[in-house]
Amino acid sequence: MSGISRELASKIAHFARFPQTGVSLRQMVEFGQNPSQGTLLRGAQFLHDELPIRLAHRVVELDSLPENLNQMPSVLRVKRMYIDSFNELINFPKASERIREAVKEATVQGTRERHLPGNQHNPAFQESPRNSSSHWIPSIQHRYHYEVKPTELPVEVSEYNRSFVQTLEKIKRRHDPVVTTLAQGVVEYKQRMKTQKIDNHVQHFLDRFYLSRIGIRMLIGQQIELNQHQQQKQRQNNDYVGVICTHTRVKEVVQEAIDNARFICGDYYMLVNVPVIELHCPRELEFMYVPSHLHHMVFELLKNSLRAVVELCGDEADHYPTIKVVVAEGNEDITIKVSDEGGGIPRSAMEKVWTYMYTTAQTPMLDPEFDKSDFKAPLAGFGYGLPLSRLYARYFGGDLKLISMEGYGTDAYLHLSRLSDNEEPLA
Repeated sequence: MSGISRELASKIAHFARFPQTGVSLRQMVEFGQNPSQGTLLRGAQFLHDELPIRLAHRVVELDSLPENLNQMPSVLRVKRMYIDSFNELINFPKASERIREAVKEATVQGTRERHLPGNQHNPAFQESPRNSSSHWIPSIQHRYHYEVKPTELPVEVSEYNRSFVQTLEKIKRRHDPVVTTLAQGVVEYKQRMKTQKIDNHVQHFLDRFYLSRIGIRMLIGQQIELNQHQQQKQRQNNDYVGVICTHTRVKEVVQEAIDNARFICGDYYMLVNVPVIELHCPRELEFMYVPSHLHHMVFELLKNSLRAVVELCGDEADHYPTIKVVVAEGNEDITIKVSDEGGGIPRSAMEKVWTYMYTTAQTPMLDPEFDKSDFKAPLAGFGYGLPLSRLYARYFGGDLKLISMEGYGTDAYLHLSRLSDNEEPLA
């Protein structure tokens, strides 16, 4: 690896040989329901071990990309972000023996130590995780305990937790622009290679990379939010455990996505009459999920439907066909169908819609200092909306499928798993 010391490169290679540890939605909720400083220390210890492994896997893969993709300026920027975060974590001090003993004593004295429930295989991914290492790391049930007696602990425990969270916040901010910066790297690669296509190898790499990023940000965001909840002594909203809502009200989240998508559409095309979106959803429907993920996926689907309808009928049309959103509740899944009459997609192009960089919009060139996250970036111009939304759905065992009738319209089916013990897929 160029640009870093031999010692740091050796450490990255060492950590990349360890397998990653998957976590389920239910495990994260059960761990964080009543966070004490002792419980948060357990979480910090897990992340202190786990995050360098995940970051190292990505650095090694970025370094081994083919055909000079790994030498594109924006790809090198992303690799530098991951190296810097890895370096910060491995140099962050481990909890002192005094801290560890105090938490261990509180665990033993308080209650019989229980382990988190086991995980189920994520049905969205048929292949087993990419862990070819012979190194063994104890499973999360052995490493990530969730009950420590809320007894008086040394002040060093809370100080250590606070310091670790500050490090996580810095890493999270650093990684905000990763999606768009890597997208820019692929644009640079296409320009260098004088091609408009990316091959399957690059496509699969991007799937793995972005899926890993979702997992890393999920773990970091959850730890940060749990610490904030604990400092406030009580959660402002008892439905939330970190970033996870145990009673996500589907109709409210989808309606907010509808309102936002219609506003963006009206503003972009300068419309007086924005296409109407009908929502059919059971009012009381709720389940355990991450509302920001749900909003992001539905918003992207609606944005595509609105654009298709407006561009088919023209931005001066007096009337647009109604877009319909239907939500159905099943035993295993909650399914959201978005139906439009925007002209549909040719059958020959159906596979291309899942390809990164496939878009009919003008691909923008980003300012080198662009630092927005994937929820705020101009992803429509990069053709990332559908592929990323499918990854968000699959992360917790769901999926996203399209059925289109060329000459009429498209139905998008967003499947969200209600089985919250599905393990996150590990790239």
